[in-house]
Amino acid sequence: MHSQYNNEMQITIYYLNGQVESFKFSQLADPAALEQELQQEIRRILDKEWWFFHLADQTVCVSRANVLKIELKPSIAQIHGEGVFANAQRVTALSRAHE
Repeated sequence: MHSQYNNEMQITIYYLNGQVESFKFSQLADPAALEQELQQEIRRILDKEWWFFHLADQTVCVSRANVLKIELKPSIAQIHGEGVFANAQRVTALSRAHE
């Protein structure tokens, strides 16, 4: 998750109820980590039922069961294998029907 500009990552979480929340944090892995180690670390985190974001004044606990989608910036090109679409391009953004 090493960016050529800094060591920060942003995760944007899209909840089933339509709410959106973003967090910024320092990278999770050592920038010198092997590709396979980085890929395994990301998959381990995403497999957890709960994600914990420690902020300066509180800890936010997110239940994966309430998450529709997440976006990570910058891109993590090191992740590859089954279920990963390399060189994808977004054609349309996700849209939700108005109720």
